[in-house]
Amino acid sequence: MHAMHASPPAHHASRRGAARVTLLTEGTYPHSHGGVSVWCDQLVRGMPDVDFDVIAVTGTGREPVVWELPPQVTEPVTVPMWGPAPAGSRPRGRRERQLTAAYERFLTALLDPSAEDGFGPALYELARAARDGLLGPALRGDRALRVLTGVWNRPGLTVREARPTLHDAVTATGLLEHALRPLGARPPEQGVAHAVSGGVAVLPGLAALELHGVPLLLTEHGVYLRERYLGYRTAPYRWPVKAVLLGFFRLLAQESYRRAALITPGNRYNRLWEEQGGADPRLIRTVYNGVDPAAFPPAGPEPEVPTLSWAGRVDPIKDLETLIRAFDRVRGALPQATLRLFGGTPRGGEAYRERCEALAASLGHGDAVTFEGRVEDIRDAYAAGSVVMLSSISEGFPFTLIEAMSCGRATVSTDVGGVREAVGGTGLVVPPRDPAAMAAAALELLADPGRRAAMGEAARLRVIEQFTLRQTVDTFRSIYLELSVRGTCRLPDPWSPFPEPGPSPDGSPFPDGSPFPGPGPFPDADAALRSVAG
Repeated sequence: MHAMHASPPAHHASRRGAARVTLLTEGTYPHSHGGVSVWCDQLVRGMPDVDFDVIAVTGTGREPVVWELPPQVTEPVTVPMWGPAPAGSRPRGRRERQLTAAYERFLTALLDPSAEDGFGPALYELARAARDGLLGPALRGDRALRVLTGVWNRPGLTVREARPTLHDAVTATGLLEHALRPLGARPPEQGVAHAVSGGVAVLPGLAALELHGVPLLLTEHGVYLRERYLGYRTAPYRWPVKAVLLGFFRLLAQESYRRAALITPGNRYNRLWEEQGGADPRLIRTVYNGVDPAAFPPAGPEPEVPTLSWAGRVDPIKDLETLIRAFDRVRGALPQATLRLFGGTPRGGEAYRERCEALAASLGHGDAVTFEGRVEDIRDAYAAGSVVMLSSISEGFPFTLIEAMSCGRATVSTDVGGVREAVGGTGLVVPPRDPAAMAAAALELLADPGRRAAMGEAARLRVIEQFTLRQTVDTFRSIYLELSVRGTCRLPDPWSPFPEPGPSPDGSPFPDGSPFPGPGPFPDADAALRSVAG
């Protein structure tokens, strides 16, 4: 496995007639398990006729490869975000002055709405400096602090009202240096760059487009920007720091939407954000996640006692605290009920799991709420429940939900992302962060075995009709081939190898508890920052 700052391996030669695709990932494939990693593995295994490279943004660069890579996938290049600083040298003389000026324009774009048009050109100047090993050392020097301090103290800027400190400047500059590290990865020079999320994973793809004309394909499973807003609401930073980082993520999203040859969100909810972020609606095609119904057959008999099961990673965005509080109400009505939670705890998430365990114990359910850890066969997690629960405050088009549906289990899910699109009428959907509503829905299904069975059968049929893995793989193969032929040309409407889904049956605006739930305007910079200022 190669770290970003090592000499990158030469790309193996493409097989004659084979398309070449570089997957751009962050915190997922091939270094972790979970929904997006499963999706990537499905793609590469489903396309032995396509050659794949991988540029993976990771935490430290020491993460092991946890997936067995098919023969047509090269050894991944890793971009450690928080490992040792990449090797490089400080710019000198004229080059230093040029880089300083570019960085000043970059920061101005982040903080001054009237200068946002300068973000793209400045970003690509930084990309060229990163390619030459100059950007990181420059951002770790005192000059970078002085540039930031000068920008956010300009008269007329809203952020100036918060009286930024030197500590704020050190914090913001350090976070930016880490966020920009993916620009130092050697970008692909041929084929298609496929970013499988928004955010920093897109940076090598934007550099490849700018430097080599490689077309960029963007697939968002969740809404990366929205999750940054949610995360920064409770982040331990002052407003000036949040202003810099959220300005960066917002303009990076807009640049990604503006320059992608095609955008393939995993659900219509994401499409709303992308359109408001400046994406051309003609260049957006919804492609749902798919599963193999044969690999997720009906789960069989339910457990003997009323059981709620959940599967996923133990993470605050999954909101297990609301699920545990809902279970408290369920157990008040059904004292024999149990809650079984299946899934690993990411490194750094141990405190959240301990908090959830303490909450269950404080409510008197330490014996009835069990954290089972990673399960060898995820199907066992779905079979373990009379009803399968999903309590997230943010999702794309969750694999766990459609897998549970394929297994014929009735579900109760929060109304986030593409959940309502996935479930249709085959499960119950409740508002996020609402233990009472979640408990009521669970009790409604637990009280009616016939309804649970009918919902489970309808859910499996819905997966077979609309959400199969074969549909997903065939769609992306067509997209790869078309982009490879067209090069940097953006795909014009009405090109579409797959049907665009119709309107939501209930016209739902997908309420999900977000301060910016969509389909309203793309978050205004000052309004967004004030909402997370804390």
